[in-house]
Amino acid sequence: MNLNIAGRTALICGASKGLGLGCALALAGEGVNLVITARGEEALEAAAHNIRTRANVTVATVACDITTAEGRELALNAAPEIDILVTNAGGPPPGEFRDWRRDDWIKAVDSNMIAPIELIRQTVDGMIARGFGRIINITSSAVKAPIAFLGLSNGARTGLTGFVAGLSRQVVKHNVTINNLLPGYHATDRLGAAAKAIVKNTGSSLEDAEKTLLGQIPAGRFGSPDEFGLACAFLCGAGAGFITGQNLMLDGGAYGGTFG
Repeated sequence: MNLNIAGRTALICGASKGLGLGCALALAGEGVNLVITARGEEALEAAAHNIRTRANVTVATVACDITTAEGRELALNAAPEIDILVTNAGGPPPGEFRDWRRDDWIKAVDSNMIAPIELIRQTVDGMIARGFGRIINITSSAVKAPIAFLGLSNGARTGLTGFVAGLSRQVVKHNVTINNLLPGYHATDRLGAAAKAIVKNTGSSLEDAEKTLLGQIPAGRFGSPDEFGLACAFLCGAGAGFITGQNLMLDGGAYGGTFG
């Protein structure tokens, strides 16, 4: 499927592995030039090499912490005109809310709410001026179906969702859309963290914890970063300009509500 975005430029955060890399690969497959960021330089360069071997696009790398003002400045300076923005930052650690203090909450909000909002603030007006923009925020299925041991994520990401709900309706008339992708359990490092949290809380084995997580998914498997990336690419396509302010669950059917 030709999404008619070849030659566009995308900034993809947290793209050295996992869901961010899946998005980068899918967009590169559509001919989109990339600026990819991650904190680990070695993994980031390996990801860039992987993308370049698969697609004939330019791939610039920026090793930085996108949750800091300095990191965002480095990333945005790497491409003067961003047509597609994919925000993505590692989720806060799992745990028990009685153990969290104010600093834990501030860090979670800073990373998973303020950082994406700042990236949007610094790119959306350029998109409006050029008459095209696609913004995707990778959040979490916990926004719709809270997970008890992911309370920090539940709170911070829900704040971002509320912000996007308002802004997305203001900018869509300029062919700029903002949508959120809500991943459930995918085969990424984050899955391991969730399983370890279950082990800590229940005393079960890691194998049993993973079976517990898998048992919550009607699809009977964990998601893959590649299929997640394809959903991202579709929402970034030129033909997706009538889709905005949405929260798309990619969870293998785990969310049990009648209305998604």
